[in-house]
Amino acid sequence: MIDPSNVTHSVQLAVAPVFFLTAVAGMISAVAGRLARIIDRARVMEERVRASTDEDFIDRGLRELNYLRTRGRIANWSIGLLTLCGFLIGLTIVFLFVGEAWSVRGYQIAVFSFLAGVGSFIAALACFMWETVLATDLLNFNVLETGRKMGHER
Repeated sequence: MIDPSNVTHSVQLAVAPVFFLTAVAGMISAVAGRLARIIDRARVMEERVRASTDEDFIDRGLRELNYLRTRGRIANWSIGLLTLCGFLIGLTIVFLFVGEAWSVRGYQIAVFSFLAGVGSFIAALACFMWETVLATDLLNFNVLETGRKMGHER
């Protein structure tokens, strides 16, 4: 028979990783939003490149599309790692709860799944940072200087 005090303690023990799941869900939302913008921009650029006859614009457009493809892949990796993190943290909660409620030795597995989840989260954050760095890498601030020289100051 399950002891009610064990169930209460099990729920308390499993609640802390739930807060981590909330952070993971927020990160998935943020990265998914960035991925959606990358896809939208790629669609616009594809249409502009197809319609253009200016070789310089086509070269710049293709270079930007290549950057967008890379950024999209990195964002996908980040989402995949965040999803893996959520799965591992979910397993942690299950093993903590089952281990405490039924006195099953699941703590070693819970520790492993929690640490693997944290590692996955850190890797996802690294991908997120890499993608944001690439997002600014393509910006050409020389256009602003050229515009000022040509008398287009604002």
